[in-house]
Amino acid sequence: MTASVLAMNAGSNPASTAPDYGTCFAAWRADCAPDWHDYTHHAFVNGLADGTQPREGFLNYLQQDYVFLIHFARAWALAVVKAGTLDEMRACSATVHTLLDGEMPLHVGICEAAGISRAALETTAEAIPNLAYTRYVLDSGLSGDFLDMLAALAPCVLGYGEIGLRLAAIAAPDTPYRDWIDTYAGADYQQACRDVGALLDQAVVRRLGPDAAKTPRWQELSRRFATATRLEVGFWGLGR
Repeated sequence: MTASVLAMNAGSNPASTAPDYGTCFAAWRADCAPDWHDYTHHAFVNGLADGTQPREGFLNYLQQDYVFLIHFARAWALAVVKAGTLDEMRACSATVHTLLDGEMPLHVGICEAAGISRAALETTAEAIPNLAYTRYVLDSGLSGDFLDMLAALAPCVLGYGEIGLRLAAIAAPDTPYRDWIDTYAGADYQQACRDVGALLDQAVVRRLGPDAAKTPRWQELSRRFATATRLEVGFWGLGR
């Protein structure tokens, strides 16, 4: 990204400890700061850190999230279609791999240990917040362009990375959710977040130019990011 965009948003983010996932992420995160805080500091999230999150609710969340990830992987595959360069296509394809071969096996392993089979996971009935979120992301790609897709996809990928890092630093030693936390705080997932952040920055500059933050399109994308963030807050409620 460019210094001009950084300057447009300097000082607007009260959370200086946010992970460095790029300039667009930092700016849009700051634009929806209250919603972002509700997302990354939700009672469900804090319960994972101190171990007080009820296991039944966590398993319900995992089952819903497994179905969510199927649609999310499809959305990233659609981003391959919407991409404008081979590098963009490769980056989106790599994210599909992270979802299918990194996140989803985590869900399967935890659920199978609790007596929930892979077959049961794949036949989980989607809850309304799940439907609302996944269809919003897919519609962003079907009705919009590559930037619309990335703005709608970014809160999930990058938010989980930020949450993973925060929880890894504060989690109780005996929390039963250490495997979940370690997945999102781990080197592989954190690298995926940095890659998505770089993809987003490069895509914005390529399409909107070095002064992207001065364009009307910038605000449209920020609002799309904020909407997806609010849908993330609603999704946590499936585990409470």
